Amino acid sequence: MANKNQSERVRLEISFEGGFGLAIAVSADVADKLAAAVGDGDTTSLSFEAEDGSYTMATKKIVFVKRHARESRVGFGS
Repeated sequence: MANKNQSERVRLEISFEGGFGLAIAVSADVADKLAAAVGDGDTTSLSFEAEDGSYTMATKKIVFVKRHARESRVGFGS
């Protein structure tokens, strides 16, 4: 059985120096590692898998990361 953090997908918006932005869906573990790497002045790059492919990012070029809250579902339920 997979770890809950490995199977749960998190939507991130990442903004880089120069104005380029990226929206990706990653596991909760990857989102946590990216947040730690951006906050850690010693980490220069991070490689990871996202829903649409593999990424390697220069963490010192990241301006901000927005982690979206879980989507709420609207509708009728029991």
